[in-house]
Amino acid sequence: MKLSTVIAIAVVCASALAQANDAAPLPASEVALNRALVAYSEDRHADAAGQFAVLAAKGVGLAQYNLAMMHLRGDVSKPDFARARKLLNQAALQGVVLAVFALSQVHELGAGVPVDLKKTNEWLEKGAALGHPDSQLSLGTNLMLGRGTPKDMPRAAHWFREAGKAGDVGAQYLLASLYEHGDGVPQDLRLAAYWYELAAQNGDLAAPIKLKEMREAFSRP
Repeated sequence: MKLSTVIAIAVVCASALAQANDAAPLPASEVALNRALVAYSEDRHADAAGQFAVLAAKGVGLAQYNLAMMHLRGDVSKPDFARARKLLNQAALQGVVLAVFALSQVHELGAGVPVDLKKTNEWLEKGAALGHPDSQLSLGTNLMLGRGTPKDMPRAAHWFREAGKAGDVGAQYLLASLYEHGDGVPQDLRLAAYWYELAAQNGDLAAPIKLKEMREAFSRP
């Protein structure tokens, strides 16, 4: 799997919305960030990278993140993974949760560094604690599989629950399965059906089948 298929450039929509609604004038840094994002969306990558670099040097977290992504995705003429990691760390220190998750992927996929699942999980822990559903799902999956960390089904269930409450359909299905089989949580078919139903409503293709099976089992004498 290529890194570019996992992490993508952040798009700031709130600023454009504020302008459209004639809200208060945006800070200069947000206006400049939006211009850089427009340049990127129009495939003017050199222009976008230059604008992100100016903002990143001024400490704008999303610019640091986006410039790092351009390096990791190969959107600049001379990609520099070391610079990308430095920028991601700077953005992560400012609380840019996308940068926290990206650092987990850097270590999981070995983007310019050896694959290190322990560090992957350390960054996922940070992202999960910040309420990032992708981090919560990935951390839960690694805890369920014992991947880079000791297997811990109760903790896996906890993070699936947090991601599921945020609307992550994969986490909803996995949590339903844990409740169905009593794996890491007390077996509770009512809660299993509840989470399967949520997953089904959110488009999971297997969840309706599981829900039907459970309802048929409930109806048997």
